[in-house]
Amino acid sequence: MFNALILTQEGKSTLANVGQLQVSDLPEGEVLVDVSCSSLNYKDGLAVTGTGRIIRNFPMVPGIDFAGVVVESSDKRYKAGDCVILTGWGVGENHWGGMAEKARVNADWLVPMPEACDAEKAMMIGTAGLTAMLCVQALQAANIQPDSGEILVTGASGGVGSVAVTLLARLGYKVVASTGRAEENSELLKSLGAAEVMERSELEQDARPLEKQRWAGVIDTVGNKVLATALAQMNYGGAAAICGLAGGFALPTTVMPFILRGVSLLGVDSVSCPFEKRQKAWEQVLALLPESYYQQAGQTITLEQVPEFADKIVKGEVTGRVLVKL
Repeated sequence: MFNALILTQEGKSTLANVGQLQVSDLPEGEVLVDVSCSSLNYKDGLAVTGTGRIIRNFPMVPGIDFAGVVVESSDKRYKAGDCVILTGWGVGENHWGGMAEKARVNADWLVPMPEACDAEKAMMIGTAGLTAMLCVQALQAANIQPDSGEILVTGASGGVGSVAVTLLARLGYKVVASTGRAEENSELLKSLGAAEVMERSELEQDARPLEKQRWAGVIDTVGNKVLATALAQMNYGGAAAICGLAGGFALPTTVMPFILRGVSLLGVDSVSCPFEKRQKAWEQVLALLPESYYQQAGQTITLEQVPEFADKIVKGEVTGRVLVKL
């Protein structure tokens, strides 16, 4: 028997309780893993609270990330004792996920634990850090260089945003961090490398189709009016890497930034990212993040605390990464 956070549905309400399962309860998969750590992401928060229709089939074990040690494997790529990481692939949404002491998954979804990494460090990065690294790589591929101009990071207090700020600063970019809690988080964001911190409300006004040029690049986790305003303020030839919809999935903008200023909109997905690209992003993010990041940008909770923190993360009351120790 092992402990797991189990989501059930009662009427239209989602209930989250820690209970016990056995290995035979787990869904099919080639690899059985002893989970050391998971993490709490915004999507996990939506799933656990039932705020978003993330879960369609109950019961469900949430947790879109986990890191641990292989117990047994029918796939030759992995053997007992191997340390592995999983992020994405619908795990924690339609396949039981990482908020349990054991998980059984498809081998294709795993990445070997890179050298100089451990389970806690991997989950302090997790889906959020992987996504941030992919966004940075997308800007680099669009030829947005440190001397191109300022880079705006929206939702900078969150998991993706805080990692993106750190990575960009380490690469020499001038970063402006936008957050809904600027006064509360300004000191932390500047310690992570932000040159300036601005209130999200400055980007939530109804924007004109084109505004004064300011941003060479944008990493956006919010969407909606925030992204629309950022696009209207893009420099000629700028690029925006977008990966989130914390502010909603609408995009109230026009074609004008794209056809008059040559702006590029770069969609970034980490859920189904191919293995080679995923592995390269893991190696690069580990090489770039300083040791100080792991102390500054996260906190550790227990499985029993997940429902409480899930509510907080959906309300925008959590800063940085949340590691779940199993």
